Amino acid sequence: MVADYYTASAEFYEMVAARHVATSAGPLTTALATVDTGHGPVVEIGAGTGRVTAAIARALPDASLIAVEPSTPMRAMLTSRVFGDPDLRRRVTILAEPVQRVELPPRLSAVVIFGVVGHLSRSERTDLWGELGDRLPPGAPIVVELMGAGSTRSIPPFRMLRETIGEQSYEWWTEAEPVAGALMRWRTSWKVFRDGRLVRSTTDTYAWENLTLEALAEEAGMSSRMISAGGVPGSPEIGILHR
Repeated sequence: MVADYYTASAEFYEMVAARHVATSAGPLTTALATVDTGHGPVVEIGAGTGRVTAAIARALPDASLIAVEPSTPMRAMLTSRVFGDPDLRRRVTILAEPVQRVELPPRLSAVVIFGVVGHLSRSERTDLWGELGDRLPPGAPIVVELMGAGSTRSIPPFRMLRETIGEQSYEWWTEAEPVAGALMRWRTSWKVFRDGRLVRSTTDTYAWENLTLEALAEEAGMSSRMISAGGVPGSPEIGILHR
């Protein structure tokens, strides 16, 4: 059984994704700058609503893309975005299988993994590195977003964003606590207000392993390079793994 972390909050995700891509598109473009797209498609694992998919397509205008997204409501928004853009519609293939079961082509040019790697167990990650390493040419990047919290620790509730749509305001709150080892349990809440009154809320929880790029490189048997170290709440921590 593969967990679905996004159904409860999918309706709000575009508010997060809009800010996320504003800070991640630059480092992502840098990470993909030397990719030879002639080796095969670029795979995005965990494509979400497709904002990062579109950023990959802009960075690599000659590439074919495979966008992997198992969450049905997230994939609905991804499909809508791809279908509504003639360029994306021509170049992006959408797959519904989770990363643990997805079938990839034998040759790939690059891989992008944002918001996913910490959800996977070590054995699942090890299997993934083997699958990707066999398909990528030497030097081709696996671009990973770590979403690290620095040290594994308790994080008290704090508001990540506040946006307004029509007569309602939307707040995203998050908190975390350590579970075991580097594993942390995150709790996120969306709150909808109208005239200063809470009218609706939803909460979800998920486990995330607080990984460093060096730890990922060691378990993958690959080299690594940091592209963006984050450091500011909401800014990306993005690195590259490569053979």
